[in-house]
Order: sequence, then C-alpha cells, then structure tokens
Amino acid sequence: MHLRFSHDIKSLLEKLANQPLSLGDILAQTSERGFSLVICLLVLPFLFPMPPGLTGPLGTACIILALQMALGRRSPWLPKRIAKFKFPRWFVLQLLQNLRRVTRLVEKITRPRLSHIAKSRYAWRLNGACIAWLSVLLISPIPFTNPIPTVGILLLAIANLEADGLLMCISYVLTGLITLFFGFILYALWLAPGLLPNLFV
Repeated sequence: MHLRFSHDIKSLLEKLANQPLSLGDILAQTSERGFSLVICLLVLPFLFPMPPGLTGPLGTACIILALQMALGRRSPWLPKRIAKFKFPRWFVLQLLQNLRRVTRLVEKITRPRLSHIAKSRYAWRLNGACIAWLSVLLISPIPFTNPIPTVGILLLAIANLEADGLLMCISYVLTGLITLFFGFILYALWLAPGLLPNLFV
C-alpha cells in the first residue's frame, strides 16, 4: 500500500505529463500541502543526473517556499516568473520512471508518529528553515554533491506530509551532519585555494 505522499506526487507527475501545469497551478490545487508536495517535486530531479538550465529555477523556488514555511506561512506563494515555470514533458516522464525507486525505500521508514512534534507550529518553522538551508547547499557550485542535501530535503518534506515526528527528528540530525560535511569540503578547498576559483569558472 502506497503512502499518501506517493499517491500525491505520482498524481501530480501524471497530470504534468498529460497536460503541463505551471508551479503556480500546482500550488493553487494543493493548498497547504503544496509546500511539501512542490518541494518534493522540485528536488526529486536532483537525485538523478540533471539537464543544464534547471538547477537555478528549481533551487530558487525551493528556497522561496521553504523561507515562507520558516516564517510560519501556510499559504504558499511564488513570484510570477517562477510560478509560470513548467516542467518539460520528457523530463516529467523520466521522473515518473525514477519515482518507484524512491518510494520503495521511503514507504518502509515513515508513518504517522510523535504527532505532538509533527503537528507543532515550531516544527513547521524549523522544517522550513532546514529545507531553506539545505536548498542553499543544493545549488552551491560544489560539483557532485547535489544528492546529499536532496536526501535531507526530501525526508523533511515527506515527514511533513506524513506527520512523522520521528523522521523529522532524524532529519534534523541529518541536516547537521550534511552541514558538517559541506563545512569540511569548504575547509579542504580553503587549504587548497587553487581549486576554489575553478568552481566558479
């Protein structure tokens, strides 16, 4: 039996494949759940090889939504330019093919737990702050690291959707570990300053 988030994401992807919708359309249809659903949709591609030109729009939209969560908003909003973004049909079909790999694992580890944490407004804000920070790391120019913060973002978004307080707590620890990992990389680059300019070429 699939989790609700799996049904939601798959349904959205199938709609996008048949009749491309903008991010604004999706948010309008999903209301409060749109925060986590669209964040999942935005970062899911980063688990796999990404075509050029999509990292900026997807990452920026994710940061904007996450910051709204951190501020306590319950109605998602995107700037018109980003809200008009539509996923290419071929790209959506590829996501549908890869979705099963992700849901098989997640279905085994999440369910409604620790509801006093999961439904807390403080947890909602903290989740938004963590997702925003991980999204910054996601679009950083450090090569070959996209899947690492993506996992953290997906777990937080799914924990929101499934009201899984335990998964939220695990995700907070993971966010800290990911931050330390990126800090270590930046420290290593600082010790080898000749490598740093090459990242921005």
